[in-house]
Amino acid sequence: MAKILLIEDEWQLGQIVKDSLEMRGFEMFFASDGKEGLELYQKNKPDVVVLDIMMPNMDGFTLTTEIRKQDKITPIIFLTAKSQTADVVKGFELGGNDYLKKPFSMDELIVRIKALLQRFNGQLVVEEASGSDVIQIGQYQFNYTKQTLTRNHETAFLSHREAEILRRLSENLNQVIERKTVLLDLWGDDSFFNARSMDVFITKLRRYLKDDPRVQIVNIRGVGYKLIF
Repeated sequence: MAKILLIEDEWQLGQIVKDSLEMRGFEMFFASDGKEGLELYQKNKPDVVVLDIMMPNMDGFTLTTEIRKQDKITPIIFLTAKSQTADVVKGFELGGNDYLKKPFSMDELIVRIKALLQRFNGQLVVEEASGSDVIQIGQYQFNYTKQTLTRNHETAFLSHREAEILRRLSENLNQVIERKTVLLDLWGDDSFFNARSMDVFITKLRRYLKDDPRVQIVNIRGVGYKLIF
């Protein structure tokens, strides 16, 4: 039975969602503000987090940031009345995995929860890194399992998606990885919003790697990206 943490400040909507998911066999934890949601997350370690963006005490963006400080993997779905591209991209950049615009259907929410559970199932039990997990990228040492990038004893901590994209690039050195393939694998579809989100992650990876001028992530227009050094 998958554990779902729902954080929604509209109490009536939250109860409806909670009851509906319980009827489908999910174990539910419900909070009506971000602070309470963080406490429930730390206590219960859910398999999926579903949260609103606009909430009292702690908004959804801040809550996501706090969760990602200690957990890079557990999928997060935003429930939001906000549909501006900037808000959607910000949510993905902070570590969100999907979003639903209010009002939404329960069937759609359930489909998205199940898709994330299937996609992340194997990543929830990742073991500690061994030496073989370290990939040399120019002057950098990339540890996929620990999601770190180290150069001259300075370490950057990557988000889950940053590490996933960089792993695909490094394993296909000097070869093109198709944008559509990565989007379907990591985001679940190749929609406009997800494509914009991927562009943000590529930009961040370029910043991480900028101190070694030999290392470049090259955009192959209309196809995808390749890592060269």
